[in-house]
Amino acid sequence: MNGQTFHSVTLDPAKCTGCTTCIRYCPTEAIRVRKGRAIIMDERCIDCGECIRACPHNAKKAVSDPLAAMERFNIRVAIPAPTLYGQFDEKFTIDRILSALKGLGFDQVLEVAWAAELVSNAGALSVDQRQCKGPMISSACPAVVKLIQVRFPSLIENLMPIQSPMEVAARLIKERFYPGRADVGVFFISPCAGKVTVSRYPQGVKTSAVDGVIGIKDIYVPLRNTLPGTVELPLAHASGRGIAWAHIDGESDAVGNPAGISVSGIADVISVLEALENGKMANVAFIEALACPAGCVGGPLTVENPYIARARLRARERRVVSRGHRQPPVAADDLELGWEEPVQAREALRLHPDMLKAMIMMEEMEVIHASLPGLDCGSCGAPTCKAFAEDVARGHVVITDCIFKLRENVRKLAEQLIDMERIQPPGLDKD
Repeated sequence: MNGQTFHSVTLDPAKCTGCTTCIRYCPTEAIRVRKGRAIIMDERCIDCGECIRACPHNAKKAVSDPLAAMERFNIRVAIPAPTLYGQFDEKFTIDRILSALKGLGFDQVLEVAWAAELVSNAGALSVDQRQCKGPMISSACPAVVKLIQVRFPSLIENLMPIQSPMEVAARLIKERFYPGRADVGVFFISPCAGKVTVSRYPQGVKTSAVDGVIGIKDIYVPLRNTLPGTVELPLAHASGRGIAWAHIDGESDAVGNPAGISVSGIADVISVLEALENGKMANVAFIEALACPAGCVGGPLTVENPYIARARLRARERRVVSRGHRQPPVAADDLELGWEEPVQAREALRLHPDMLKAMIMMEEMEVIHASLPGLDCGSCGAPTCKAFAEDVARGHVVITDCIFKLRENVRKLAEQLIDMERIQPPGLDKD
C-alpha cells in the first residue's frame, strides 16, 4: 500500500481555479494549492470523495472503468452493489434490474447483497470472539480503512479482518462458477471511488478477484434505457438483510449485535474514531463506519439523492420478504472469508524516515507553528497553519508564503529602510 500510485479521485487542472475550497474538507490534509492549482498528495489520499462533493467547479472527479472494458473477456460477470437498486423507481423490481444488466452484455449477474449476508454472518462471529481492546470496526468501507491507516494506526487491530462483500462475490464467481478459467471478467457496479482503487491495490488480500469497477453514474443511462423492455429472470437471491448494506445501519443490523453503533459521513466517522482512541467507547462492541453521508447511497459515483435512494431501498427490503425465500445461487459454507494478509499503517504523516531528523523537523515545525497567526485561512494553500508549518519544515514552501508573515517581513523591511534613510555619511554628520 505504501507504494500506491493509483487513485480513483483525480483532478482536472483545466477546471481548477485554486479556490482552496477542497483543502478545508479533506480529512487527511491530502490537498494543497500551489501556483493557482490544487494538487493531491498520493500518500495521504484515501479516495473518500469529499473533495468531489466540495469542489464548486467540478474539478475533482472519480475515474472508473468504462462499460466497454468488459469486452476484453469472453465471459463477463456483473456484481452490482445493492446501492444500484435505489437508483431506480420501485416499479422496477430487483429481478428486472439484474436482468437488464444481462441485456447490456453481461453473461451472468451475482448480487453483492447476497455476499454481504455471508460477510454479516462472519462478522457476527468475529465480534463475539473479538480479542482486541474495544469494539471491532467494519472493514467494508475502503475509505475508512485507509483513514485508520493514515490517521488512526493504533486502531488497525480493531478492524474486522474479513474480506469485503465485493471481494467475496468476485471470488465466488471465479472459484465456484468458473474455476480455472482465465477468460472470466468480473465487474463491480460501484457507488464508490474507493472501490475502484482497492480493486487495484486491495486491502487484506494479495490480489483482488475484481477485474474492473464501473461507476453507477456511468452505467445508469444505458441501464435505464434497457429496463422497460427487459424480460425478468429470477436472478435476485439476497434478503433484505443484504440489501440494507447500501445504507447506514444496514451492516450493523445484519451483524445483529445490540451493542453496535453506526456512523456515516467522514467528519462524524473521525469524531467516533477519536473518541474510541481516547477510550470513550467501552460499552460498544461493533462500529459500522461509512465515509459517505447516509452510507453507500451517498457515494460520489451515484446518481440519485441518497435519502430518496435509501427510502427506495427500505421499500425493496420489505418487498423482498413477501417475495419469499430463494435458494442460494451457489454453496458458500466452506468459503474462507478472512484476510489473507494484515493491513498495515501508512506512513503518510511521518516527517522523515530517520528518527533524529524527524525529531529535528518536529521541533522546527512547532516553532514555525507558534509564530503563525493560527487563523487557518488557507491563503497559503494549506488547510491549517499547522499543515503549513509542516510544509515549511519539509522544505516544500517558504515561511513568507503565509500572507501574514510576508506582511510582517515587509513591515520590518520598511522600518529598516526608514532607519537607513535617517543615517548621514560620517563626513556630513554634524552631530
